[in-house]
Amino acid sequence: MTGSRATPTPTATAHDRHRSGLALLVIASCQLMVVLDVTIVNIALPHMQKDLGFSTENLSWVVNAYTLTFGGLLLLGGRLGDILGRRRVFIFGVLLFVFASLLGGLSQDGWQLLAARSLQGVGGAIASPTALSLITTTFREGPERNRAFGVFAGVSAGGSAIGLLAGGMLVEWLDWRWVLFVNVPIGLLIAFATPRFIPESERHPGHFDVLGALTSTVGMVLLVYGFIRASEDGWTDGLTLGSFAAAVILLAAFIMIERGSKQPITPLWMFRDRNRAGSYAMMLSLAAALFGMFFFLTLFVQNVLQFSPLRAGLAFLPVSAVIAVSAGLTSQLLPRWGPKPFMVVGALLAAIGLGWLTLTDVHSSYLGSILGPMLVFGFGMGMQFVSLTLMAVSGVAPKEAGAASGILNATQQVGGSLGLSILVTTFGTASRNEQAEQLRIIRQEVSPAQYEQLSRAEVLPPPWGAEVLTSGVSSAFVVAACFAVLAALVALFVIQVRPADLARLQGGATPLGAEGAGDGEADEPTSGSDPTRRDPDVPSPDPDDPRPDPDTDRPTKGL
Repeated sequence: MTGSRATPTPTATAHDRHRSGLALLVIASCQLMVVLDVTIVNIALPHMQKDLGFSTENLSWVVNAYTLTFGGLLLLGGRLGDILGRRRVFIFGVLLFVFASLLGGLSQDGWQLLAARSLQGVGGAIASPTALSLITTTFREGPERNRAFGVFAGVSAGGSAIGLLAGGMLVEWLDWRWVLFVNVPIGLLIAFATPRFIPESERHPGHFDVLGALTSTVGMVLLVYGFIRASEDGWTDGLTLGSFAAAVILLAAFIMIERGSKQPITPLWMFRDRNRAGSYAMMLSLAAALFGMFFFLTLFVQNVLQFSPLRAGLAFLPVSAVIAVSAGLTSQLLPRWGPKPFMVVGALLAAIGLGWLTLTDVHSSYLGSILGPMLVFGFGMGMQFVSLTLMAVSGVAPKEAGAASGILNATQQVGGSLGLSILVTTFGTASRNEQAEQLRIIRQEVSPAQYEQLSRAEVLPPPWGAEVLTSGVSSAFVVAACFAVLAALVALFVIQVRPADLARLQGGATPLGAEGAGDGEADEPTSGSDPTRRDPDVPSPDPDDPRPDPDTDRPTKGL
């Protein structure tokens, strides 16, 4: 009688697959909730403005309060999961996001909504990077993990489109508060299901760079506040100047803290590679253009074209679709030509689309003046998302890939907030000038009593108010187009695609001597830096470590 060999039963295998599927559903649902929060709120902005009495300049804080805390604390959130255990940190981040969403929906004043949005950003910064890390600890390496990453990426890419539709339906059929309330049942279900389907990860020793996270986040908040304050009270206002001064001091302190930290939240050595630094600079500029386009077009289509919230959400769907198509084509063609051509052409297409939008006026229509520029802009941005991500993580040691991509994501959020504040400043200046012109016209058309009443109004009624809004939006798009042109110049003159890069993209071996070729002086240490200093966690030189080699003062593995 032969002994039987223990093998997994088909039922057990099916049970494991079912459990893995549920775990992926939990993780992907959290990422979807966090990602769509920006676009779902964008559609509700005009209604929030009307109910809570925001000026157009201060309305941008509804977006910025979330993205600044989210981007500023993103790297710290990932670090929390590594040290304290990813599952428990994930649950805490989700519950904090739920609590903040509830507070935001219940807000009766503008400052209450902004405080809730800031707290949402903190929750998102804790939950989102931990969700990505949970995939690596929950799914086996190979096809199973690859499929999980594919679902996660698809949810991240499609979140904006879903947010546009969901936001339009909730605002039109219920109330703007439901764009926040909707997170409560979803988040509670995620928090309830997480301990049942996701195992706890191993905890790793380390420390938190809290001081670095706080100085960078508060510094960026003050910088953004300075720009928005200047749009309303002028550049010589005491609080404006004080905000800029405090921002400079805090951001300088952040750099000093990071240079001296053993485990910095932002590894500054990553900026020594010219391609990676160029990618981060491009993301700053392009995120500013992207956030600005959605913010101002949302106001334009609802306040000038009189679109309903649902119709406004549908109007933006072609942008999401063309971004997805462009990203797919770019990923297929990258191995042949490398990322640089797509970075240059993509930025130029974004600039052309934004430049086209500067021609909008009160007589513009969606099909005649808005759809075409949005499609051109979206196609260019789709080329950028793939190329910038690839360039940011290319040549980085596997253990540092998370930090490299995390910095890129943080740069996108911070760049979007900073750029939007600059565009709002431009909008405010142009709007005030146009309002003065419209008041001059009004004086000739209405009675003195009516003129007195209108001159005291913060926002002029139609048709004069539409002229004011359109003038400000058009001026903001001029500056947004300049951001895209700046990104194109960085791609043209800073980014270098070397033979080693093309070999990696094509799946071949790196040509002998190709590593580091063409780096030029851009890889030299910055003034005052110590090229021999290594991360204390790295005990000896590693051939996959891109930090400078102390003997050659050049990266041992460059981009």
